[in-house]
Amino acid sequence: MKGIPSLLILVVTCTSCQAQPDNIPSKEVQIAGAILAAPEEMRDGAQVLGYDEKGNFVELRSGTNELVCIADDPNKEGFGTACYHKNLEPFMTRGRELRAEGIDGQDLFDKREQEVSDGQLKMPEKASTLHILVGTEFSEDSMAVVDAYYRYVVYVSYATPASSGLPAKPRAPGEPWLMDPGTHKAHIMITPPKE
Repeated sequence: MKGIPSLLILVVTCTSCQAQPDNIPSKEVQIAGAILAAPEEMRDGAQVLGYDEKGNFVELRSGTNELVCIADDPNKEGFGTACYHKNLEPFMTRGRELRAEGIDGQDLFDKREQEVSDGQLKMPEKASTLHILVGTEFSEDSMAVVDAYYRYVVYVSYATPASSGLPAKPRAPGEPWLMDPGTHKAHIMITPPKE
């Protein structure tokens, strides 16, 4: 799949997922887990999207700041959540819509690239960040992620190594680099080394 980090797949597919009603955590637990991907000072005001008691993908909490957080998909192994700047919402929503239609991989990339080129889909004019948090599980007792690991993606549409000064592949562990350069989905990958 062209340049799509694994948790980003979760972010763009979750509206096509149907969680099983018997394994859906409470709204409060979903929110508590989802906002852990956000910077601490932005957690209280973040909008949270997750699952209702029937397994439908819905808004769990409205937001008062710039972040949208996605609750963990209970149908996927391990724990994964992400928060992104609301300027990315059209891009993320369109990805969820296309996946619900059965479009994915390179076809999804190409479809959004064409829609951005045609002016049908708007990408942020300024850098916009996606915060990703994964782990083996979310402990409801401690309200913490077990084996937590953070990474970050900063969308900078149509950036290139020449315009950004970033390499098109990582040269050292944790070094920022530019994925999908020159496209609507150009983004800076920041993947700290795992401890």
